[in-house]
Amino acid sequence: MAESLNGELSACTPLELFERVNAQGDKVRALKAEKAVKDEVDAAVQLLLALKVDYKKVTGQDYKPGSPPADVPSTTNNGPVADDGSDFVDPWTVQTGSAKGVDYDKLIVRFGSSKIDKELIDRFERVTGQRPHHFLRRGIVFSHRDMNQVLDDYENKKPFYLYTGRGPSSEAMHVGHLIPFIFTKWLQEVFNVPLVIQMTDDEKYLWKDLTTEKAYQFAIENAKDIIAFGFDVNKTFIFSDLEYIGMSADFYRNVVKVQKHVTYNQVKGIFGFTDSDCIGKISFPAVQAAPSFSNSFPHIFGARKDIQCLIPCAIDQDPYFRMTRDVAPRLGYPKPALLHSTFFPALQGAQTKMSASDPNSSISLTDTPKQIKSKINKHAFSGGKDTIEEHRKYGGNCEIDVCYMYLSFFLDDDDKLEQIKQDYTSGALLTGELKKILIDTLQPMISAHQEKRKQVTDEMVKQFFTPRKLSFDF
Repeated sequence: MAESLNGELSACTPLELFERVNAQGDKVRALKAEKAVKDEVDAAVQLLLALKVDYKKVTGQDYKPGSPPADVPSTTNNGPVADDGSDFVDPWTVQTGSAKGVDYDKLIVRFGSSKIDKELIDRFERVTGQRPHHFLRRGIVFSHRDMNQVLDDYENKKPFYLYTGRGPSSEAMHVGHLIPFIFTKWLQEVFNVPLVIQMTDDEKYLWKDLTTEKAYQFAIENAKDIIAFGFDVNKTFIFSDLEYIGMSADFYRNVVKVQKHVTYNQVKGIFGFTDSDCIGKISFPAVQAAPSFSNSFPHIFGARKDIQCLIPCAIDQDPYFRMTRDVAPRLGYPKPALLHSTFFPALQGAQTKMSASDPNSSISLTDTPKQIKSKINKHAFSGGKDTIEEHRKYGGNCEIDVCYMYLSFFLDDDDKLEQIKQDYTSGALLTGELKKILIDTLQPMISAHQEKRKQVTDEMVKQFFTPRKLSFDF
C-alpha cells in the first residue's frame, strides 16, 4: 500500500482531505477512460491510495464516496459546517443554539485556520508602527491564514493587495455590513496598498428572487454606502460581476481555470449544493475566487500573476477561499491570505447574524435617530435581570447582551468599554442605561454616514467602477 503523504496534505482538515480523495478518484477514472499510459494511471492510483491512508489517519474512518467525515454535517440545506447540532455556519446562514453566539474556537478547528494570538498582534504593531485596530485587540478579527507571510512580504518591500466584497441583496446596508469595510479601510491606510471590492450581484440574482437589473441596481446603491466610507478612488477599484466579467477577458479566463480544477463533488462537499440547485450556483464559487489572482485586473497589475492577495472577510466566507487556496498552486498563483472576523449579531441575539431582509433584526444605514432608538429599546436582547432589584444584586451578563456586543464593535475607547462591562456586570449599570449608551453611540455615527452618502454622486460611482490604473506601479 502507498505510504502516507506528508506536509500540507497531512495538515488538511477532514473535509479538505475528503474533497482531495474525491478529486483524485475522478482523475483516476478519467485517465482510465482516456486509456492513458499504464505508468501514469499507476501513479495516479498510488496517490489516491496515499490520500485514503491520510484520510483514515486524520478522521479515524475509511473513505466512502458520497459520505463526508462524520464530524462534517450532511451536505443538505447548504450547511457544510455545524457543531453538534447547535452551530450552523455556511456562506448564507449563521445560526447557533447559544446566546453567546458561535463558538469561534471550534470553528477555527473545523475550518483549519489559525487563531490570531498576542504574538501576531504585537507583530502587526512592530511592522506597521501603528496601534492595532480595536477589532484585532478585542478578538473581533480573530482568525487568519498566512498573515505572517503577508507581514514578511511587507517587511521585504514586496507588494500585496486587498480584496473584499459585498453581496447586494437589498438597497440599504445595515451596520453589520460596515465591519469588513471599517477594517479593510484601516488595512489599506496602514499598508498603503491597492484594494479591489467585488459586488456579487450575479450571486444575489442566482440565490434571490431578483432580476439582473434589480441586482445591479442594488450593487450601485450599496457601492454608494461603501464609497461614503472615504475610500480613495486612486487606490480602490469597485466592480459589479454582472458588468465587469463581460468586459474583462483576463478575469473570465481565471474563472474558467478555477472551474476546470474544481469538481462537482468538491463543491457539493464544500457548499452543500444539491442536484436540484441551478448550475449557476455550482459555478459561482469560481467567480468569487477569481479576484484573488492579481492578473484578473490587468489595468492595475499588468500581466503580473505573482502578487499576494489579502482578504478581510467574515469567517462564513472562508469556504470560498479554502477552495481557492487549494486551486491556486495548480494555476501557478500564490494562495490568498485571509483575516476572519466574527459575525455581527442580530438585535434579537447572537443566535443569528443580522439580516437585511428583516428590518427588526438590524439597524439600517437609512434609519432615522428615532428608528434607531425604537429598535434598540424594543428588540435588543438583554443580558440583564428581570427586575431592577435582581439586576442591582446579581448584575448583567455582557456575554449575551446585544447592546454590549454592539459597543464592542463601535466604541473605540478600550477603557470606557471596560468600565461599561464592570458597571453592567456589577449591577451598577441598568439595561436601560446600557441601551442609551448604544443609542447615543449609533445615532451620530449613522447620521454622519448618511450625510457623507448624500455627497456620493453617480459620477463618483462611475469613477470607482471604471477599470483604470491606480496610484501604484507594478
